[in-house]
Order: sequence, then structure tokens, then C-alpha cells
Amino acid sequence: MIKSLQRFLERLGPGLITGAADDDPSGIATYSQAGAQFGLGMLWSVFLTTPLMVGIQVVSARIGRVTGHGIARNIRDHYPRWLLWFIVSILLVANTINIAADLGAMGEALQLVVGGPQHGHALLFGVLAVLMQIFIPYRYLAPILKWLTLSLFAYVAVLLSVHIPWMQLISATLLPPVELTRDYLMLLVGVLGTTISPYLFFWQASQEVEEQRATHGDEPLRHSSRGARSHLNRITLDTWLGMILSNGIAFAIMLTTAVTLHDAGITNIQTSGQAAQALKPIAGDFAFELFAAGIIGTGLLAIPVLAGSAAYAVAEAMQWPIGHGLEPLEAKGFYSIITLATLLGASIDFTSIDPIRALIWSAVLNGVIAVPIMVVMMRMAVRPDIMGPFVIRRRLHRLGWIATTLMAVAVVAMIATTAW
Repeated sequence: MIKSLQRFLERLGPGLITGAADDDPSGIATYSQAGAQFGLGMLWSVFLTTPLMVGIQVVSARIGRVTGHGIARNIRDHYPRWLLWFIVSILLVANTINIAADLGAMGEALQLVVGGPQHGHALLFGVLAVLMQIFIPYRYLAPILKWLTLSLFAYVAVLLSVHIPWMQLISATLLPPVELTRDYLMLLVGVLGTTISPYLFFWQASQEVEEQRATHGDEPLRHSSRGARSHLNRITLDTWLGMILSNGIAFAIMLTTAVTLHDAGITNIQTSGQAAQALKPIAGDFAFELFAAGIIGTGLLAIPVLAGSAAYAVAEAMQWPIGHGLEPLEAKGFYSIITLATLLGASIDFTSIDPIRALIWSAVLNGVIAVPIMVVMMRMAVRPDIMGPFVIRRRLHRLGWIATTLMAVAVVAMIATTAW
């Protein structure tokens, strides 16, 4: 039994880590604000986005495993150069802002628990994240990231410590009280942008490539279809588990803040640290400390994913040696982007830019830029010249386009209400 469980866990990786990294500190802030501001009124979005999130992440993973290259390399090989640099540029900007928001939240969480300078803590976490990726070989880094996914269960423990109005929960989930207001739609785009995020597409595709290159005898499925069914089934299982974990934690955070902060009249929570601090007098020290610890743990998982996905995209666009499987001197450009994005994000926390606004706006920006990236991915996944005999089939194709359309509609609705 133990050996079977061990083998099962060893098969999990890119999908599990990707899903867990989706609940980064800026995501926690967005989910907290959704629960605090609208109570149970946005829980429905978690159930709606789960299958759509799975669909688009499976598409990205299959592109990586089938072609042996990440998203940016495939765009470079098959699409106009302007499109490549448009996508890579906005991804780099969005990821750097997201890193700044996450490091600021981690610094605030540690300050709340142990005191000390918030910005100093943020810089310390940024340096730690860089050192992890530069000096820890990939075969050791991947298991560390897997173990860090356990930090998400802090939010399950927090949820278990508060009272849940089950009848109201069921009613709000089955008959969602949607509000066609600017604040509601803007926050909904933020939730969607946090849940279906561009950096996750690039990360999971590139991690499939890393896993393939790290396994002796493995080749891209387009070049060798040996074991194709097993690989594709593993991608599907890994991704479903990762995304269910991700959205389950998002649900726990929204519900916790809804039944505590919202019910107590606290409706303006704009950072994950504020959410943790506001919980203290309502749910007690235990809930406060768990919430704060979860922020730090998820941040340590998310920062390498954010910086790494940006590095994969830029390095593939520039045709540099790429991957955590290479030594730093073998992939100087790749590791330089990781270092630059992380430390630039940390430096933003020392400027006059409001980290509170950066948290929410990074999620909204992700929602906006996800649409063109998703369109390109969906077009890519049905091209035989890219995917060979492994073009996606009708059900996955339909699911991916539904996710893309939903993101586009939400963004248009947000822009329209803003114009009013």
C-alpha cells in the first residue's frame, strides 16, 4: 500500500505544483476580498472555473509534452515575431508585478507574526527564492515544490475552526446572487485572472518538457509515441488533482472570509495580510497564525513558478539555453531572468507604488492578458504541423474555447461597466 501510494505521488508533478502555485498570496488577497465584500455571493465562480481551468491547463501541458518545447518556443516557430514579443513582454510585466505583490504580502505576513521590517522580510524572501532556483538542482527542487503544496491545507484548517451556515451556503452556491455592478464584475475578473493565469500555462508546459528531458530515454511524443497513452493519462490525472486542490483552497478562503469578515461588517480587505489580521479578533489566534503561515508557504511555492515561467518564455524567445536542469553557467540568460524578475519585484516594494493596489490589479491584469494567450494556445493545439497525431479532440477543444470565451466576456463586461 505504501509503495503504491509512493509511486502514485511520484507520478504527480507539473499539474499538482501548477495548481498549488495558483493560490499565491495575491490570489489569497483576491479570494479574501471576494468573501469579505460579497459574502457567499461569489463562491459559484469556483465551481464554474474548475473544469475550464483543467481544460486549458491540460492543453498547455500537452503542447509541452507532445512538442518537447514550451509555449514561447512554439509561438516563435509557428507565428509572427510581433505576436511572440507581445505575449512575452506582457507576461514578463504581469509576472514581475505579481512577484512584487506576493513578496509584499509575504513580508507583511511575517511582520504580523514576528515583527520587524516588512520590506526587509520581502527582500529576504526574494533572495531565498532566487537561491533556491539557482543552487538547488532540479531533481531536488521539484520535490521541494511538491512538499510546499502542503502549506495550502492551512486554509482548510482555518475553515474547520469557524462556524459555517450550511443552508445559506447551499442556497448561494446553487442560486448565485450575481450583481451586475462595476465592483462585482471587476472582482470577478480578478478571481478569474487569479484562477486562470497566463504564467500557469507557460510553467506547466515547460515543466512537462523538463520532466521529459530529465527522464532517460524519453522523447517528445511527436517524435516517439511510445507510452503516449500513459503520458497523456498521467497529464490529465495530475492536472485534475492540481486544479481541484487549487480551487478547493480558493473556496475555503472565500468561505472563511465570508462567514467571518463579511458577517462582521469588514468588507474591504485588499491584502492577504489584512485578511489574516482581521481574522484574529473574530476567529482567534489559531486562525490568524495559520492564515499567515499559509501566505508565506504558498509564496515560497509561487515565486519560483512566477519567475520561472517568465524565464522560460524569454529564454525560448531569445533562443537561449533553458531549464532548471542546466547549471547556472550553462543557462546564464535563463537564470538572469529569474534573478531580475524576482529582485525587481522585491525592489518595487521599496517604492511609492501601493502594494495594496498591486495585489488586486495584478490579478485583473492577468485576466486581461490571458485572453490573447489562450486564443493562441487553442489555435496551436489543433494544428497537425505542431501537434502531429496528438491534436486535441472535440471535448478538450470545446472546454478550452469555453474557458477562453468566459475570460473574454468577463473582461469586456468589466471594461463596459468601467466606461459607464
